[in-house]
Amino acid sequence: MPKPPANRSSASDIRRFLKKQTDIVEFVSRTPRLIFAIDATASRQPTWDTACQLQRRMFEASQQIAQLSVQLCFYRGFAEFYASSWCNDARSLGSEMTRVHCEGGHTQIARLLRHGLAEHGTAPVRALVFIGDAMEENPDTLCNLAGQCGLSKLPLFLFQEGRDRLAEQTYRSMARLSHGAWGRFDQGSAATLERLLGAVARYAAGGRKALENSTDPDAKLLLQQLKP
Repeated sequence: MPKPPANRSSASDIRRFLKKQTDIVEFVSRTPRLIFAIDATASRQPTWDTACQLQRRMFEASQQIAQLSVQLCFYRGFAEFYASSWCNDARSLGSEMTRVHCEGGHTQIARLLRHGLAEHGTAPVRALVFIGDAMEENPDTLCNLAGQCGLSKLPLFLFQEGRDRLAEQTYRSMARLSHGAWGRFDQGSAATLERLLGAVARYAAGGRKALENSTDPDAKLLLQQLKP
């Protein structure tokens, strides 16, 4: 028995559908985006819980300015790299982080930067935040990619755990070339880092003006490192 003909959508139904899709695209494009990336190799396990808490508070700080969409990225183990979907819910992203465990492996910072540039090419990303303690890659390659981030207006905010001299030198150069900022990360400075991450989130949500209008000294400190 032949099937009855399917009901056809009217012209007004099609217009409503297309408008809904356009509204969704416009909303996504207007929502400030930030990539929050963490080195999840074995050496980072002792401070992973701290990073999870800071990420959640960074979200809360950004909500004072505007809704912020965040993507969680991390690398670990043997060439494992993960990028979450874009999310504007601090709790769900925080829960995702708590399910992650660190594994031994080499750094994949170049891979992270290429991913950030690809995402930025699809839709603007206001900032890329990275927390790490090592650098096992070619510094020239990383600095070249950081320079590309700078040209593309994707600033890098690099927070270093520990005091590895080569990592610090490279991170500082990457921050400068991308027109971003560098800072220290350790258990003793967690409160300071929390405020700095809050300032980064405000920058991502509201731009330089959000920092200029802030009375927070950490926001002023961050502003000093940022190039116009």
